[in-house]
Amino acid sequence: MIQRLSLVAVLAVAVCSVAAFAQGARTDLVVAVPDEPPSLDPTTNASAAIDQILQLNVYEGLVRVMPDGDLEPDLAASFEVSSDGLTYTFSLRQGVLFHNGRPFTSADVVSTFERDRDPKTGHPNPSYYAQIDRIEAPDAATVVFRMKDVDASFLSLLALGDSVILPSPIPEDLASHPVGTGPFRFVEWRTGDLLRLERFPGYYRPEVPKLERVTFRFISDPASALASLLAGDVDLIARIPAETALAVKDDPRFQTVAGPQNLVQLLAMNKARAPFSKLEVRQAIACALDRAAIIEGTMFGYGIPIGSHLTPSSPYYVDLTGLYPHNVDEARRLLADAGYPDGFSATLILPQNYEIHVRTGEIVADQLERVGIHLEIELVEWGQWLSRVFNQADYDLTVMGHVGKLDPGAMLSNYGADSPNYYYRRGYDDPILDGLLTEGRRTVDVERRKTIYAQAQEILAREVVNYFVQDPYQIFVMKAHIAGFNLYPIYLIQVADVYWSS
Repeated sequence: MIQRLSLVAVLAVAVCSVAAFAQGARTDLVVAVPDEPPSLDPTTNASAAIDQILQLNVYEGLVRVMPDGDLEPDLAASFEVSSDGLTYTFSLRQGVLFHNGRPFTSADVVSTFERDRDPKTGHPNPSYYAQIDRIEAPDAATVVFRMKDVDASFLSLLALGDSVILPSPIPEDLASHPVGTGPFRFVEWRTGDLLRLERFPGYYRPEVPKLERVTFRFISDPASALASLLAGDVDLIARIPAETALAVKDDPRFQTVAGPQNLVQLLAMNKARAPFSKLEVRQAIACALDRAAIIEGTMFGYGIPIGSHLTPSSPYYVDLTGLYPHNVDEARRLLADAGYPDGFSATLILPQNYEIHVRTGEIVADQLERVGIHLEIELVEWGQWLSRVFNQADYDLTVMGHVGKLDPGAMLSNYGADSPNYYYRRGYDDPILDGLLTEGRRTVDVERRKTIYAQAQEILAREVVNYFVQDPYQIFVMKAHIAGFNLYPIYLIQVADVYWSS
């Protein structure tokens, strides 16, 4: 027995030594992600899976968000905002190249935003640019945005994937062959398998990236992703379920990085359809649901309960989770008052590639069954969810997560009059809320904005425009020798600063 243990120990030391050498010498990274993007153009598709892989890696914007949530110049070297808030002047960074070899100039900025504003483009969030009056390029290194009205969220919107800068003329095949200015350039996309990037040698920051190649593998099943990590086929698993991460929590070969992600998970109700058009029904649903049980059942407690469409990551957040406490008897009374003493049946559509939303939906269905609301669960592929639910609002109920924005005006914009057909706003209209959102956008005073957005959140919560569940933690499990990885308050995986330590 002693000899056997000695041999095992020797082999373990040898394997660790070889692994450490190999880790230090590596210049590639394999990342498992749970969802495959339906397109590679974030300016024409709402899927957060695009931003997750490409933002700050392939694409860049005029400004960027930092891990602490601050905004810094990116393709802009600097910017100025006029005292009246109606003029934004950007001095552009020099010596920047697109991956196709073209130099970056003001013409690219102008063509990008003119395309974003064109209704024919199909930009998923045209309201982001509704206050732009015109865009000027006095020279190749300067861009000026003239605004119709003050928009206090404008800078934060420029840091999102919706606002990345594209080369002019814009490639027709951008949805399958992205071209940006980022530290990595696109190599290949094998549908259903992987997306591969490689270091862009013309990147204007010579010290970045530290890796030569990054491969994103699409592995929707967490157990399969974990098995690939244990087998050495992948190096990092993105946004893994909590119970899967717990399986390797004490394994010294791996490390876990976790924290709030500024994501709003909600149960959307189609208020253009009965019975969800009735406030009492929506209130009954709110009383029937138990956030704490949902968070425990989906994230093993690794989530923060929320009561509005903001998260505690925002300084504007107001805790309204206690407005409709869990109360089954009150839920039944409200249903009776609404004319449904025996409950009703409806369909709950869930995106099958998002396990957390599927699991949340299953718990929601179980909790609502207890008050007489029977839900038939329909699992759909991600592309079908986007087509049917997001684009056509063809649903009764659905569970979805909405990636956090950096400004409350941007977070709440789709509840306003500028987005009458947004899927979770259909059938709901409140002039008071519309007025608050307009005032918030036009107000630059922080304290006044906090008052405005507190009132807006109170309306959303009281009217149960949606049922707000949680900000689930983002959990990443990776090999112990990976360094330079940071969490961000928006939905992205930035790998330009990642490297292997020895």
